[in-house]
Amino acid sequence: MNEFMNIPRRTFLRFAAGVAAFPAAPHLARAETYPSRPVRIIVGFAAGGPNDIAARVIGQWLSEHLGKPFLVENRPGAASNMATEQVVRSRPDGYTLVMMGPPAVLNPSLYENLNFSFIRDIAPIAGIVRTPEVMLVNPSVPANSVPEFIAYAKANPGKLNMATAGNGSMPHVAGELFKLRAGVDLVTVGYRGGAPALVDLLSGHMHVMFESPIPTIAHVKAGKLRALAVASATRSEVLPDVPVMADFIPGFEASAWYGLGSPKGTPADVVETLNRSVNAGLADATIKQRLTELGGVPMPLSPQEFGKLIADDTEKWGNVIRTAKIRPD
Repeated sequence: MNEFMNIPRRTFLRFAAGVAAFPAAPHLARAETYPSRPVRIIVGFAAGGPNDIAARVIGQWLSEHLGKPFLVENRPGAASNMATEQVVRSRPDGYTLVMMGPPAVLNPSLYENLNFSFIRDIAPIAGIVRTPEVMLVNPSVPANSVPEFIAYAKANPGKLNMATAGNGSMPHVAGELFKLRAGVDLVTVGYRGGAPALVDLLSGHMHVMFESPIPTIAHVKAGKLRALAVASATRSEVLPDVPVMADFIPGFEASAWYGLGSPKGTPADVVETLNRSVNAGLADATIKQRLTELGGVPMPLSPQEFGKLIADDTEKWGNVIRTAKIRPD
């Protein structure tokens, strides 16, 4: 105590003011400097898929505009559950992000014993791209429109095969939603991935399939497949002549979307910085072109809007999964 009494009053007051301000300093430094070191984007699938491509497109933009590397790390396994759990267990400081996709809204209803909850444990940051499913038929099917297909399927119950990219995949649940809404009896045949399913659709072993645009556009243009509808609110830029499914089944929508999340508890200013930067990227002409090449459209959302999308789609697809009694492979 005596030591403080011997300090000149003016010096003591400056010292006391500095001590009082000290607890706020780390927060201010973080807010001003984020990111101050490399950021990891964890992708729950192998390189080359839509999750990975979306992560690399937006990661490059963030690296350039926030001044630190955004590094994509592929952690495939368990339908992306391993990658998500890794992020959930990470420090909520904005330096470990997860690329969210269809599993975020499908897995909660497919897997009963997950060690995490997307809605509870992941903070939504920003949407990136939405890619609609396309309803495709082999040319041997005598239907040139969705109404014609529905009529033909109802006249031939249980005789048409619907290929899927695997149990619980987005093409699968989109097809099951179609069956429910159209009231048709199609035989669901699951494959281990979209590529082998597409091969059998092209050969005529399968009659119908829901799939994203990119692997199918060339076959449609070559007349090897017939696109009856895209399951989005508006027509696809890459398939502009194909009508939307909602023209025939009101309210029908089935899309894969991708966006960024982080561990729950990530500071609000960090989330805002990332959200603002991602949305700026989605307005950039080059980024928009890259996303269009993926068959998708940019999906700029606030964190709150992205969170609502996750919650709404979790309920929507959960109802389809339970009604169709879908189980994971």
